[in-house]
Amino acid sequence: MTTVAPARSESTGDSLTAARSSLANAFFSRLTAGAASLILVTLAAVATFLLVRAWPAITSSSADLASKVDWLGTASSDTLIATIGYLVFGTLLIGTMALLIGAPISFGIALFISHYAPRRLAATLGYIVDLLAAVPSVIYGLWGGFVLIPKLAPFYGWLNREFGWFPLFAGEASPTGRVALSASIVLAIMILPIITAVTREVFLQTPVLHEEAALAMGATRWEMIRMAVFPFARSGMIGATMLGLGRALGETMAVYMILSPGLSYSFHVLEASSHNTIAANIALKFPEANATGVEALIAMGLALFVITLAVNVLARWVVSRRSEFSGAN
Repeated sequence: MTTVAPARSESTGDSLTAARSSLANAFFSRLTAGAASLILVTLAAVATFLLVRAWPAITSSSADLASKVDWLGTASSDTLIATIGYLVFGTLLIGTMALLIGAPISFGIALFISHYAPRRLAATLGYIVDLLAAVPSVIYGLWGGFVLIPKLAPFYGWLNREFGWFPLFAGEASPTGRVALSASIVLAIMILPIITAVTREVFLQTPVLHEEAALAMGATRWEMIRMAVFPFARSGMIGATMLGLGRALGETMAVYMILSPGLSYSFHVLEASSHNTIAANIALKFPEANATGVEALIAMGLALFVITLAVNVLARWVVSRRSEFSGAN
């Protein structure tokens, strides 16, 4: 009789523990599912808000909008759709140039930190890179406007004289330096910490056995990186690049403080008053906009939302395709 009671008590305790564990697992599963669903709900709420508030401006006639919004005209080149087209072109042009400038430098910094720098130096550089991501965009705008642009203006004149045959450097170089190329350079500096931080962590996740196997076969360090590190990290590099592009497309204050705004489909990045971005234009027009003007600006915000969403969807598609050929598998 004395041996039966402890067995029942132990069995009952195990059942209670299993029940509590199952309950905790179910609760945590629902909690994480709710957190994940919150992202979709937030995205849908933002999209709905933009569409509902922008719909009156989208469906209004050009003449009606021009009579209510002082920065829109009745000419075909001044309508809301035409203005959004100019701004989309400027946003993509400036963001793409920023990415072309910043991404290779970011990959080089990440590679140096992860595979070349001594441990103490790598830790210090990693801390500095992470610190750059915390600098407000308005600081980058002030630094770019008062320090960087005056030093770049003579260089722009030289580019225009020596390489004016190239479409990007053609036209008349602005002596002020407040041109699309200046905005792209500042944006490239701003996206450096984002791309570098993500890429550095991806490089560090490369299996050590892959690297040692390449070195054991007689490969140099660069050959090892090219054969072992880059194939493994390719999808992560693409993801980091798209994150940087998303930051560049949506940046407001730095572009607003640096760029001399204009509307055109010009590829001449050294000309002033030729380009502007959607975010910077919204910041420029919003303070004095009336109700109809706000609706027109929200329509521009909807266009920026669609662009960034398309960029992220494209990035996910590219990453999913390239992961099949990645060493991560």
